[in-house]
Amino acid sequence: MSDAVAVLYDVPGPKAKLRYRILSGVVLLVSLGIAYLIYLALDSKGQLTADKWDPFVTASTWTTYLLPGIKGTLIAAALSIVFALILGAVLGIGRLSDHRAIRIVSGVLVELFRAVPVLILMIFLYAVYAEYQVFKVSYLALAAVVTGLTLYNGSVIAEIVRAGVNSLPKGQAEAADALGMRKNQVMRIILLPQAITAMLPAIISQMVVALKDSALGYIIGYVEVVRAGQQVGAFYGNYLPSLVIVAVIMIAINSLLTKLATVVERRLRQKKRKTGGTVLAVSDFGGGPEGAA
Repeated sequence: MSDAVAVLYDVPGPKAKLRYRILSGVVLLVSLGIAYLIYLALDSKGQLTADKWDPFVTASTWTTYLLPGIKGTLIAAALSIVFALILGAVLGIGRLSDHRAIRIVSGVLVELFRAVPVLILMIFLYAVYAEYQVFKVSYLALAAVVTGLTLYNGSVIAEIVRAGVNSLPKGQAEAADALGMRKNQVMRIILLPQAITAMLPAIISQMVVALKDSALGYIIGYVEVVRAGQQVGAFYGNYLPSLVIVAVIMIAINSLLTKLATVVERRLRQKKRKTGGTVLAVSDFGGGPEGAA
């Protein structure tokens, strides 16, 4: 064994290795025992019988419960993701502003909405919208879910935007300034297009978070896929199969979203390589740093 590994931890001797094997075996046996007890509990309740899965091969279960739930999840997630991207871009750029007042206001909003749990935001907004009749009754839950997800995820994306722009070489902004470009032009044409490629992985993960957090809407009565699964379980008495089906649906939707975002990221990177990277972006507006000098 190398000296580098020995520095990180003490090399176990024969007795220590035997002790580790025994402990691993004990943990494995305990885990199997717990799994068996869970199996017995579920089997005694009849949750593992084949007839509990029969509702999911009938069209009425899907058209009455699951498909409307999937539709509700996709609508809430799509709206909140779009609005969160817009809000995150505005607040992120605001935190990079040269004006101190804009930076302070943007920073306060970001820290506030990041600190408040999404569920609390949804419940509070639902109460406010209902009290002041901001939306029709049929849209109250959707509006509260979308607004809550937008505020929280938008504040997180704002920090992603700020970090992405700050990660770029300072020479990009300096070269653009030397060419006489205004601050908003530098941000919109030079910095943001480059930062987006670096920010995409973090933005993708935040999109997945928004999609999963839409399930919290069931607390305020919003019909989404988790609530639909609970309704199926309550109606047919098959909670375990219902939750398994819901989990599979959510995994499939998240996988498709991640795949789509990965394809977009790959195309952006290919486009960036074809256009020659950051130097070409600056040189398109009157010459590169050498010409500015």
